[in-house]
Amino acid sequence: MGQPLNDVALDTIFRTARSFNGYTDTPITQADIEAIYDLLKMGPTSMNQQSARFVWVLSQENKDKLADLASGSNAEKIRKAPASVIIGYDLNFTDYLPELFPHAPEAKNWFPTEESRRPHAFRNSTLQGGYFIMAARALGFDTGPMSGFDNAKVDEAFFGDQPSVRSNFISTLGIGDPSSVHPRLPRPAFDKFNRVI
Repeated sequence: MGQPLNDVALDTIFRTARSFNGYTDTPITQADIEAIYDLLKMGPTSMNQQSARFVWVLSQENKDKLADLASGSNAEKIRKAPASVIIGYDLNFTDYLPELFPHAPEAKNWFPTEESRRPHAFRNSTLQGGYFIMAARALGFDTGPMSGFDNAKVDEAFFGDQPSVRSNFISTLGIGDPSSVHPRLPRPAFDKFNRVI
């Protein structure tokens, strides 16, 4: 059974954590992204589907390539960030179910059509994208998730050799520059969007 986190940890992951628009020059390394992935992969997905596919963009050439497909101010954020990650989802996640969900070998046949697989792939990759943000924060990094980009062009440019993979969202990654954040937007009180029945 888990133990409650202390206030410092809760602040780091949730309460004082922010989405950053700019970063320090501290680089992101292969070891950093592997550490983030090793945490995020432990988050729950339906039937351990693990449908997210991550492209970690570290080189300036590929950051520029990705930035060219982003809209508005997102392009400059991607160009200047130490790293960005494309969180995608694999419509053929079922190919891996015999390995990832071994106690039900027939599970790969439960989603026979792309139409039946799509909501599962998208939902679970979105969960894993959220786990990416939490894992990055837990390890002392900051993120800037975004959805302003041309999905079809990103798919062609970065998943062209994986036709079953589609982009979900993008996030920048680094050590955040506090001067780049805007004032925190309002968060709703419990009673506004919750019911207990």
